Amino acid sequence: MINFSPNMLKTFKTCPKKYFYKYVENISMPQPASFFEKGKKIHALANYYLRGADITNMLNELTDDEKLIWQRLLANEFFQKAYVNSEYNLSAKIGDYWVGGRLDALMKDGENYYILDYKTGSIPQNPEYDFQTMVYLLCADKKVKSYASLTFVYIDLRNDKNCEIKFTSEFKAKYENYITEICSQIENAQFPERIEHSKSCDFCEYKKICI
Repeated sequence: MINFSPNMLKTFKTCPKKYFYKYVENISMPQPASFFEKGKKIHALANYYLRGADITNMLNELTDDEKLIWQRLLANEFFQKAYVNSEYNLSAKIGDYWVGGRLDALMKDGENYYILDYKTGSIPQNPEYDFQTMVYLLCADKKVKSYASLTFVYIDLRNDKNCEIKFTSEFKAKYENYITEICSQIENAQFPERIEHSKSCDFCEYKKICI
């Protein structure tokens, strides 16, 4: 049984051929580590901090820019709420399909729950309907079950802003329909599919092997 992650759904929606290479053929293409270094440091630091570990040595390894990012996260109102869990693997069955992912953090204030996602880069252009938003909210809804409110919060650390998406019954119905539709398309896809090339292909790590 496949457990569809947000990245798997996004990849298929963007380019089924890329999905084929990455998740069917399991072809891994190297990417510069520098693309992810800052984000990995901040995520690891946040996880250890929330779990009450000694982070002194980790702080000493930060660059000036990373220290600024870390201070912004520490001061963030949502990061200061009561800790529930972090780097948390969460999955749920939506219709006939399993979906899931890894939450940066789950926080609460009374019976109000907040899924936090720290971004050292840019947040999604359409955050309400980003696959990460949809999958995480649907999974948390089934896991937490009883709550006054459930909100997904993108913490934009580069611009020191928050983007909040509050889960509603209307969103739930739309998310479930959209997720099951995409999962069904993947399940019934005939790989490899011939894809018309576009400008975005120039930035794809699979462009050299794509035919």
